[in-house]
Amino acid sequence: MIGKKLRDAMNEQIKHELESYYIYLSMVAYFHSQNLDGMAHWMRVQSHEEQMHAMKFFDHIIECGGTVELLDLKQHKTKFSSPLEAFKDAYDHELFITSKIHKLMAIARKEGEFSSEPLLGWFVKEQIEEESNTSRIKQQLEMLGNSKDGLIMLDRELATRAWPAGSCLDPLSYNAPGA
Repeated sequence: MIGKKLRDAMNEQIKHELESYYIYLSMVAYFHSQNLDGMAHWMRVQSHEEQMHAMKFFDHIIECGGTVELLDLKQHKTKFSSPLEAFKDAYDHELFITSKIHKLMAIARKEGEFSSEPLLGWFVKEQIEEESNTSRIKQQLEMLGNSKDGLIMLDRELATRAWPAGSCLDPLSYNAPGA
């Protein structure tokens, strides 16, 4: 049985993960409006990952005999002045999420919630990847400065990001004949 303190903190984390989904979906819309479809694709895949992260916490709470409580989502920033600003915001947001994951791990350890440590350990490792990816792209955009050629090259590179298997957000899945 999951303890109340950890369950409440995980319910809060579900909220943060769903807000992450929404933030990155706002970036998808921005990138499409700028004809940067590769960056839009990269962020669409990222938004899907955030939705999956929320469901990992959702399922864990249920599997541990707890009750999921969906909390109100906060409206975050939806407008960006440049691709660099969007990726700076993404990186800063990943730092925020990392701090929340670390707090969850601290609660689990303090409360002796050993059954939650494997899940939280996965998230600790995942956040290393999340920070690294957004930081790398942010740094590349900083190096590009005002180079439109460089921006187009980076956009094309980001278009190659693979979808998680079975992603419902992959346009091929919901635009397929009979869907």
